[in-house]
Amino acid sequence: MDMCMTEATASLLQVEETFSACLARIDALILKPLLQAEPSDQKGKENFKLFLLLNDRFQALWNLTEENYRILKQKCSNSESFCIQDIYTVWKGDLFLSLYIQYFVTFANYVVVHGFEHATKSKSEAWKHHKTVLKQFLTDFTSETSISLALYTVLHKPIRDHIEQYILLLTKLNEVLKEGSEKDVVTSAIKEYVKLESFISQVLDEACFTKSLWKSLGYKFTDMLCVPERRLLEDSKNLPISASTNRSDRILLFDDVLVLIQGNSFQSFDLKLVWVDENCREKSAPGLYGLRIITPEETFFFSAKDPQMKAVWQWKLNQAVRQALNGKRDFPLWGKTGEGTDPPSCRIFTYVFRLEGKFKNASYEGEWHLGKPHGKGTLKWCNGRNHVGDFKEGLEHGFGICLVPCQSEDRYDCYKCHWYEGKMRGYGICEYGNDMVYKGYFKDNVRQGFGILENLSAEHPFKYTGQWENDKKNGYGVWEDKDRGERYIGTWLDDHKHGQGIVVTQSGVCYQRTFHADKMVGSGILLLEDDSVYEGNFTEDLMFVGKGKLSFANGFILEGTFTNKSGQGLQTHGILNTSNEQLDDRITKAQLGLKEFPVEKRWKGIYDQFLEFIHSGCKEETEESFTGFHIQTSKELRKSQEYLFCQRGTEDVSWKTEDILEELVQHQGLESQQSYLEKALKSSLHPLGKLLKALMIAFQATYSGIGANRHLLTMAQEEVKYYAKKIWEFYQGLLHLALEQKGQLPAKAMDGDTSDQKACSVVLPLILPCFYPELFMLYMLYHEREDELYCQGIMDLSLFPDIKLLEFLDVQKHLWPLKDLTLTTNQRRSLIKDKCFLSATECLQKLITTVDPWEKLVILQKTYEEIESTVSRVVEKDYRLPMDDLLPLLMYVVSRAKIQHLGAEIHLIRDLMDPANKGGLYDFLLTALESCYEHIQRMRLHQRENCHTTHSS
Repeated sequence: MDMCMTEATASLLQVEETFSACLARIDALILKPLLQAEPSDQKGKENFKLFLLLNDRFQALWNLTEENYRILKQKCSNSESFCIQDIYTVWKGDLFLSLYIQYFVTFANYVVVHGFEHATKSKSEAWKHHKTVLKQFLTDFTSETSISLALYTVLHKPIRDHIEQYILLLTKLNEVLKEGSEKDVVTSAIKEYVKLESFISQVLDEACFTKSLWKSLGYKFTDMLCVPERRLLEDSKNLPISASTNRSDRILLFDDVLVLIQGNSFQSFDLKLVWVDENCREKSAPGLYGLRIITPEETFFFSAKDPQMKAVWQWKLNQAVRQALNGKRDFPLWGKTGEGTDPPSCRIFTYVFRLEGKFKNASYEGEWHLGKPHGKGTLKWCNGRNHVGDFKEGLEHGFGICLVPCQSEDRYDCYKCHWYEGKMRGYGICEYGNDMVYKGYFKDNVRQGFGILENLSAEHPFKYTGQWENDKKNGYGVWEDKDRGERYIGTWLDDHKHGQGIVVTQSGVCYQRTFHADKMVGSGILLLEDDSVYEGNFTEDLMFVGKGKLSFANGFILEGTFTNKSGQGLQTHGILNTSNEQLDDRITKAQLGLKEFPVEKRWKGIYDQFLEFIHSGCKEETEESFTGFHIQTSKELRKSQEYLFCQRGTEDVSWKTEDILEELVQHQGLESQQSYLEKALKSSLHPLGKLLKALMIAFQATYSGIGANRHLLTMAQEEVKYYAKKIWEFYQGLLHLALEQKGQLPAKAMDGDTSDQKACSVVLPLILPCFYPELFMLYMLYHEREDELYCQGIMDLSLFPDIKLLEFLDVQKHLWPLKDLTLTTNQRRSLIKDKCFLSATECLQKLITTVDPWEKLVILQKTYEEIESTVSRVVEKDYRLPMDDLLPLLMYVVSRAKIQHLGAEIHLIRDLMDPANKGGLYDFLLTALESCYEHIQRMRLHQRENCHTTHSS
C-alpha cells in the first residue's frame, strides 16, 4: 500500500514538474508578448480586456500547479510516508475543478469573439519582432500554419492533456487500493475529472459553433446579439424546425435567449420567461409535430417534421430554460438526451411589458406561471402608479394594494382592496388623495353595495354610510353633515338625496320630507324640541311657509298660511283651536320612517355580500372579500391578509372555513347551538362575527350621536330584531351548506319553532349587548317625560319611613315585617327607613345590570320570590300572594329600589322579550311592575294637579 502511494506521488510530481515548465514557456513566449501588444481600436480594446481576464485565469492555474509541485517535492525530500491526503488533486479536487472551469469558460468567451484572430493582426512593433520566435515555439505543439489557430491550440491542448494525465494516474492508483473510504474518495475524484473533460469538450464545441454563427450572420445581427458569454445551443438550419406561419426564417436557441430571425429583423425572448408546452393540439400543417412557446406577451408554435426532431428541440429548450433560471450551466453542459428535469412552471422574475394593453410600459416583479403573472407580485408604471398583491393568470386577483397618482397635485389614491379577474371586487379601503376615505364594497372597479365614505378634512367633514351603485350613492343611506350638525336618513339617487328622507339635527329637531335632487319638495312633518309638531311646507332653515298646521304641546292647534319675512318674524293667517287640553302622544311621540323604509330594505348591501359568500360555497380565499367589513383600518387590513395567507397558530385553527363548517355540524343541539353562536358572534374571525360587526357599524351610524332621537325608536327596535332574524337565517345557510358537503339532510325544527321565534329566543339575547347603548338611549328619550314624573313620585315616596309608606300604600298590617325594624338607642320605630323588604329591593336593583330581557325577567321573578319569602316569614307559613296584596308590596319595593329609567326598562323588556314568555308568569310580573310604574306617575300627577288647584284658588 505504501509502495503504491509512493509511486503515485512520484509520478504526479514528475507530471506537475513537466506541466509547470510548459506553462512557464507559454507565459513567456505567448502571454507576455500579447499583453504588450495592446490594440488601439474599440473592438480590439474590448477583446484585450477579455484577454487580460484569460491571463489571470492562466496565472491562477499555474500558481496552483506550482503549489502542488512544491508540497509533493517537500514530502519526497523528507522521506516521509505518503497517504491519500498527500494527493493534492484529490483532497483539493473542488479547487482544481473550479480553476479549470473558470479558465476554459473565459478561454471559450475569447474564442467566440474571434479574439485570437484580432490578436494576431496586431500592428505593434513588439508583436512583429516576436512573431518569428513564436512560430518556432508553436511548431513544437501543432502543425497548424495559421498563427491564430496555433495560438488557440497551444492555450488549451496542453491543459487538456494534463487533465488526462491526472485521470490516468488516479485510475492506476485506484486499481491497487483496497475497498474502503480512501478508494471511494479516489473513485469520486476520477468521476469529477472525467466530467471536467466532458465539460471542456462541450464548452469548446459550443464556442466554435457560436463563433461560426457570428461569422455567417451579418454585421447588424452580430453587433446586436454577440456577447462573449452567449452560446449558441441549436440552430434551425442544423436541426430543422419552423415557427408559426410567416413568423421567422431562422430560429436560434442560445443559452440565455431564444431568437427568431425574419429578413433583416429579429425578435429575442429571455429564456427565463419562456415556457414550452408539448401538449400542443394546434398544428401549422398536417403531418407536423408542434410545440407551443409561451412568453409574457406572445404565444407562438414550432413545428417539426418528425417526433424525434420535436423531442430534441423540446429537450434542448427545456434544459436551456432550466439552466437560465438556475443562473449557471450544468456540469457537464449536456447529459444524454432525455436527462435533466424540466424547468418549473412557476417562477419569479422581473419583466417590462411592451405591447398595447392595460400593463403597457409597466414593470412586473414577482411570481409567474405559464407566461403570465400568477401569485404575489408588484406592478409599477412610469407615471408612479403601482399595484402590489395577488395575481392570477395575468390579472389582479385576490388582495392587492394599488396606488394611483392624482393628476392635479402630488398625491395618491390608495386602494387596499380585493380583486377579481383584473377588477376591484369585494371589500376594500380606499384612501383618496383629497383626504376622503371609503370603506366598503367594490364591483368592476367602482363602489358597489354597502360602503362608508368619510371626509376627514377640517373644512367640510361629513360621513356617508349606505348603499352604492355604479360608484354613486344610490338606495338607502345615512349622511352626517358635521358642519351643520345634521343627519339625513333616507334614500339616494346618483349622489343626491332623492325620495323619502328623515333629517335629525343636533338641537333635537327632527323632520321627514320628500327630496328631489337634494331639494325638499311637497309638505312634510317637523317635530320640534318642545314637543310642538308642524305639518306642512318649510324651508331648509326650518322656516314655516305656505299652508300648514302647528300643534302645540299644550293641545292648541294653529292651522292656516304661514309667512316668514326678513325682520318681521313668523306671521300667520289662520285659526287657533284651544279646545284640546293636551296633545296626543301619537303626535308628540310620532315614529318616523316605518312605512317609508321597510326594515327588510335597509342595509341590503351587507346581507347580499354574506348571501353571496354562502352561495359561493364559503371558499376560504374569498371570505375577506365578501365579509371583510369588520376591518376598518389599513393596519387591520394588513393583519387580516397576514391571517389569510400565513401559517396560523393553533388558537385560530377553529375559525378556518372548513373547520367552521365541520364544527357547525357538531353543534346542532339547543344548548350546544347557543354556545357555538355565542362564541362565533364574539369572534372577529368567524363570518357571523364579521356580519355582526358590519351591522353594528350601520346601526351606530344611524342612531348614535345626533341620531339619538326618540322619533327613531321603533325604527331602531325593529332593525335589531331583523338583525337577529338575518343572522339566524345565515347561520342556517352555513349549517345547510356544511350538511350538504357531508351528504346529510338538515334536521327538522322541533316544537314547531319558526325562524322568527328562534331568532328572538336564541340570537337576539346574544347580539343585544352590541346595540344596547344606542337602543336604550332611544328608550330613555322616548319615555323621558314619564320617567321624570315617576322619579319625582319616587322622591316623594322616599321621604316616608317604612311604616308610614306601608300604611300609605295600603299594605295589610299583618304582612308588615316589623321584626326587620331593628332599633338603636333613642330611635323610634316609626322613623326607620329602608329596612323592610330589603332583600327584594336589592334584587330588583339588579335589573339595570343586564341587557338581556330574559335575564331582566328572571330578576323580576326573583324579586317576587323574595317578597313572598319575607311575607311567609312574617305570617310564619307558606303564603301565596294574591294580586290585591302583591301590587302594594311590589309598589313598596319599586319605590325603595329607585330605578332611574324604569319606564325605559319596562318597555325594552316588553318589546324585545321572547314571545314564548307572553301570557305566562313573566308576562304577569312585568304587567304588575308596569302597573306600579303607572300608579307612581299618577300619584305624582294628582299631587301636581292638587298643588295647581290650591295655587289657583
